[in-house]
Parts: sequence; C-alpha cells; structure tokens
Amino acid sequence: MRLGSLRCLGPHGFHRIAYTEWGVAGAKRVVICAPGLTRNGRDFDLLARRLAAHCRVICMDVAGRGASEWLPNKADYGFDLYQSDAAALIARAAAPEVDWVGTSMGGIIGILLASQPGSPIRRLVLNDIGALIPWSALSRLKGFVRRHEPFADLEAAERHVREVCASFGPLNDAQWRHLAEHSVQRQADGRYRLAYDPSIEASLWNGADLDMPIGPGLMRGINLWRNWNAIRAPTLILRGADSDVLPRDVALEMQKHGPQANLAEFAGIGHAPALMSEDQIAAVEAFLLA
Repeated sequence: MRLGSLRCLGPHGFHRIAYTEWGVAGAKRVVICAPGLTRNGRDFDLLARRLAAHCRVICMDVAGRGASEWLPNKADYGFDLYQSDAAALIARAAAPEVDWVGTSMGGIIGILLASQPGSPIRRLVLNDIGALIPWSALSRLKGFVRRHEPFADLEAAERHVREVCASFGPLNDAQWRHLAEHSVQRQADGRYRLAYDPSIEASLWNGADLDMPIGPGLMRGINLWRNWNAIRAPTLILRGADSDVLPRDVALEMQKHGPQANLAEFAGIGHAPALMSEDQIAAVEAFLLA
C-alpha cells in the first residue's frame, strides 16, 4: 500500500485530495474506489488487497474526509466538485479507462461520471445506491453527520463506529477495529475526533448538480434515472437486503433500464455492505475480472 495525494481545483482555490494505492504501479487495469458520505478510502483495504494481485487500485478520500483537506468554503461541498476531483484522480492514474467501485455517495459519483459522454468508466460497481434515493433514507443519513465531542480513547471511538455502522453487517473484532482506527484522527491532547468535516452535510441537500425535484416532489428524494439511462458500462449492483437507501423495487427496476445491471443481494445487511466478507469481495472480483 502506498499513500498519495494531488491538488484539485475548486470554486475557491486548490485543495488536497488524499488516496491510498495498491498493486503494481504500472498495471494496465485500474480500479478506483470511492466511499460513503462520512467514510474514507481505507474502508476498501480488504477489497483492494485482493484486487491488487490483478489491478492497480486507488482508494480516494473525498474532499472533507479522511486525510483529504477540509474545504474553507463549505458551500463547495457537492457533486460538481466531487466529480471534478474524481476526474483529476483518473487523470493522475494515466489510464485510458478505469473501473469504478462506489459505496453509497461514492456510487452516486460513479453514476454521474459513467453517464457523461466519453466517460472513461469501463465497469461500474454500485454498493447499495441506486437511481432513486428516498428522502426518508437521506434524512436518516443526515442524522449521522453531526458534530461530536472528541472521544477520550480509541475504545470509545470504536463503540461509536459499531453503533452508527451496525447496518454494515456482522463484522469481526479486527474489522471493527480497522474501521474505528481509520474513522478518527488523534488530536494534540490525545483525544480522537471523527475524520470528516461536519459541514459535508451540505452536499446532501445541494441539489444544484443532481436532478432533485422541487416542491412536493422533493420528498421523493434524489432522482438519477436520467443519468442511469445514459450509462453504457457493464454494471454490478450490490444491495444489503435490509437497505432503506436502495429499496428492492428500485434495484429491480434498474435491471430493466440503462446498463441493465447485474444484482447481488446480501442477507442480514442494511446500508451498506462493508465489502469485507468473502462473498462480497468475491462478487466484486468476479465482475471486474470477467
């Protein structure tokens, strides 16, 4: 594993985006992984380690998360900026095409990129995100993006992560500790704070770069069907069987339109599969290496 970063240009200047890279630097096949709303690229360590035998894997920390810089102008958080940052990272990869694995918000970025004319996305994996995200689920996710008092120690941070990420599914102690260690940053006083800017909440409600209906229709949520129908890249949808973010009827409808995706569901899991279990990793590996 190698750590890297690049400078990306936003509406109010440059900001630094961090990433972890796995595999042989000169490998022709490149996979880019993007995490959920409050998560970071280290969520993909187990998947990346597996794929690294065949691919170069780059796992990004979206702006305001993980080791990436927090934006001074909080209104800049949004999918226009996330797309342009992703495009810069794809350019850094220096590959004519890439595969994209996106969990939740990272999947929205993938849908937006893959629907663009001339997109370099070869294959697309969407982890528990779809062409319609219900407003009720968005409201629930908003509740997780709030300011927290620093944690006294890593054990306290892990208890928090186990609580808010319980829907990820049954993880073992080592996996929970891994998530906890990379969910926080240690402060000068020895305490730990969550590794994201609480102001990223703004990107959930910034509909300028998403097809969000106004008025009474707003309560239906974020509508990405127009983007979905423009995608031509082969696509795999992963779904937690208990997910409220990707309702089953939406996933089934997605198989009839756009890229007519494959669907893999995982019992006993909500939003979103952690991509740490053998069955989840194997599903992604088989699809990308087919």
